[in-house]
Amino acid sequence: MATSDVTQTKPLWLSMEERILQLDIQALSGDSLEESIQQIAGELDDAGYNVSRRGGNMIDLRFAVDKARKVGKPLLADFNAVVSAFTLEDVSDPYRATNSLLDKLGNTWPELRSPERRPDVIEIVEKTKLGLLIAKAKDLPDDKGIRLLIEEKVDFEVITSQLEITEEKLEQVNQQVKAELAERERVRSLLDTVADKSQEEKVRHLFEKDVSEELIIEIAEVDQGVIDAVKKAMEDEIKEKQRLAEEEAARKKAEAEGPALDDMSPEDMAFYIDSIREIMEFSDQEKEIRVMCEQSSIPKALVDIAVSEPDKLDELEKKAQE
Repeated sequence: MATSDVTQTKPLWLSMEERILQLDIQALSGDSLEESIQQIAGELDDAGYNVSRRGGNMIDLRFAVDKARKVGKPLLADFNAVVSAFTLEDVSDPYRATNSLLDKLGNTWPELRSPERRPDVIEIVEKTKLGLLIAKAKDLPDDKGIRLLIEEKVDFEVITSQLEITEEKLEQVNQQVKAELAERERVRSLLDTVADKSQEEKVRHLFEKDVSEELIIEIAEVDQGVIDAVKKAMEDEIKEKQRLAEEEAARKKAEAEGPALDDMSPEDMAFYIDSIREIMEFSDQEKEIRVMCEQSSIPKALVDIAVSEPDKLDELEKKAQE
């Protein structure tokens, strides 16, 4: 679809029809006819089209005016009525929508079917789709409107200008959309590896690969009942996995913090306290002291005392030397 709002020169036939539309139909009859034709030709000349001095263009103008007189209304009166009635669903495929439009108008206005005009008609339909997309996007909450236009491959410049957002905001949402698309591709790939398995086995496999419940339902095309059954069956396994994870996290935390005061040997206690004193000679800022102590693998229990009750270090050191 055409997704740029960069202004381009309109085709001559469309500019002619727009000016015919602006005239009262009475201006296209009797004594007013030739005056109206000359008026349109002059306006088109002023707009940069060479009409009055080029015979072929004047013939086209006279033909368009004559056709409007015979039908009793300008071509664009019918054309705009059809286009304005389009819904977003109607123009989801601009080429199919164009065929539909030409089916409705082609008998009365067969000139619209000409190979020269068809690309122009398609472009108008595409711009109509873009306008409907932007209107819908503006009505959507949160970032859903931005997502809609990204998914429809609308030019980023159009999105930022029409939705009045920054390039940074657009890029943020775009990265989220890319990540979600990548996750969907990952899920499809995971499903390919268990294509011959039962629905329950597929769901279990996806759960084990940390796929969200929403994506499992969407991509694996299973109902909530299957999800609930698998979750119930996996409940004990999930709890055990969680328990082990919590134990591992606690172990790592304890390992990082080092031994408690009562678990340190006198020799280690004296060594750690001596190291802390050296560090405190470099800085009296708690954050810096903690960072340097952590880098030196000094137990957190001693570091907490050093930054909150530094005088207690003397007491602990004396006790360690007894």
